[in-house]
Amino acid sequence: MRIRSIAAMAVLLLAARSLAAAEGNHKYVGLKKCAICHKSEAKGSQYGQWISTKHATAYERLASPEAKETAKQAGVSGDPQQAPRCLRCHTTAYGVDSSLLGEGFAASDGVQCEACHGAGGDYVGLSVMKDRARSISQGLIIQMKETCLKCHNSESPNYKGFNFEESYKKITHPMPKK
Repeated sequence: MRIRSIAAMAVLLLAARSLAAAEGNHKYVGLKKCAICHKSEAKGSQYGQWISTKHATAYERLASPEAKETAKQAGVSGDPQQAPRCLRCHTTAYGVDSSLLGEGFAASDGVQCEACHGAGGDYVGLSVMKDRARSISQGLIIQMKETCLKCHNSESPNYKGFNFEESYKKITHPMPKK
């Protein structure tokens, strides 16, 4: 009887762990952690590509006079850099429990790596990152369209349509072929 209880408990623990992973309970490590490996030319300079995009300045732009006017016209009162309606798309991990934000994570880094690729806490390790299938099974997100559409949609006060294929060309940063 005791063995059955232990086995049942093990199954429940595994199920709870799988459920937590499915619900997105991965820890966010932050841009600086990703950049350690993803800034070199040998790795494809993904960080350099990201820094050249509007995603890199998404949070910063909320402080502009234009953003303040847009927020006002959209019915957002107060500072756009503090407004939930703005932050959910201009930062990474907005609304995530603070226990899931690693020491190096800063929302002020804007729409950073983990906004598109998922929280990196479970796939950031080198041994995992070297194995694409394992990385994906541990949280790395590759398909972007659904992720992009969470913000690039008609709920945005500046929405003028969104062509995923054209937009993706501006942000893509593949690993170089070996």
